[in-house]
Amino acid sequence: MARAGLTRERVVAAAADLADSVGFEHITVAALARGFGVKDASLYAHVRNLSDLRDQVAILSGLDLADRIADALAGRSRRDALTAFADAYRDFALAHPGRYAATQQQELDPDVVDAHPGLRRNLTCTYALLQGYDLAEPDLTDAGRLLRSTFHGFVSLELAGGFRHQREAGASWASAVEALHVALSNWPSGTPTGPVTR
Repeated sequence: MARAGLTRERVVAAAADLADSVGFEHITVAALARGFGVKDASLYAHVRNLSDLRDQVAILSGLDLADRIADALAGRSRRDALTAFADAYRDFALAHPGRYAATQQQELDPDVVDAHPGLRRNLTCTYALLQGYDLAEPDLTDAGRLLRSTFHGFVSLELAGGFRHQREAGASWASAVEALHVALSNWPSGTPTGPVTR
């Protein structure tokens, strides 16, 4: 029998909080049960197993990040939109490292993604942002990959304590975003599609 007061929503939210505290890769049903003061079996009325729990944390986190980015982009274009997108992304990652890791590490089944169309908002927001720079395919995909790799690489290093120079990381972030704006404004369309040869 499920313990009174426990719901799937409460269990998943607590797991997301736990991920932020101990790391997404370290969340377990046992640790979560201890936090609620219940036996492991009480949680299996709400999640099937650890994989399901991690999927649910990834969904919750992905929807949260997508909403933040969409809200940040509203009414903005080009440099303003890029800065708002970038800052919403970084702020989320730094404030919620476990949730952020869930959005990056957990491979969701395509059927799960289809059941939660909001998870695709980051992609549609990225395309909307890049179309403001008058980019079309295949440049849209290439530019989107540049943004993702820059944002993810920067915040991953920052979260790992990789920036030990005295210059404040936020200043470097602002410079990187401005450099991306310049790159997007001067995108080299017609780039080769095959291997680069010298």
